[in-house]
Amino acid sequence: MASTLGAACVIPFASTASAQCAARDVLQNQLKFKARSPPASQQPIRSARDVATWKTITIGTFPDSLTLRNALDSKGCNVGGQAAEILARPTFTVSSRKTNVELVDLSPAQLGFTSHTVTLASVYARAQQLGLELAEAEVGPQLRIQYFDQPIGEFLIIGMEPIKTWSGEPIILNVANGGAGLILIGQDGRSEADIPVTSRFIFARSHQPAASTDVVGSVAAFLPP
Repeated sequence: MASTLGAACVIPFASTASAQCAARDVLQNQLKFKARSPPASQQPIRSARDVATWKTITIGTFPDSLTLRNALDSKGCNVGGQAAEILARPTFTVSSRKTNVELVDLSPAQLGFTSHTVTLASVYARAQQLGLELAEAEVGPQLRIQYFDQPIGEFLIIGMEPIKTWSGEPIILNVANGGAGLILIGQDGRSEADIPVTSRFIFARSHQPAASTDVVGSVAAFLPP
């Protein structure tokens, strides 16, 4: 994953007036939105009800994946090579209707794992057993452009079905701030991939129709109202 992070950080940011993912803009957002959620407890949970909703985002705000990728570019959000590949794959789709998705943020340790690492498949199985859902692939890039005040050093693994690159490598997404600005990167999505128990995962709690459930037909503004 380290090599992926390195590659992602050297991609230049978009130099547009609306860019919000560059390091200086992230700092401004952090100063503007001073209130932050306290660190999540590492105590094991018994069910999805034991963990509070971390953030609610909206998906289905773009007509297709290309427009979504253009939105990332317009905001100056860095996209790593593997992430860019899966965003371009036919299996990466976006919702045709605006939907609010409640997200939870937790670690494998909170899911009850006590070893130093655990397989991705085990994390997914335990999360679903406790009543959480895998997030749709669109959640990764949507979270990236709806989370501009992400603190430095935070890496959030999207609990999602892996999407294969052109060479067949299964990849999942990671929404991160490595210090050089906000990025969306890919990481090993194999079932047997080892994940540190202190890693942070984003899972979905529920999907609710947004205020307007019309099929998306216009993206005059890249961010949902």
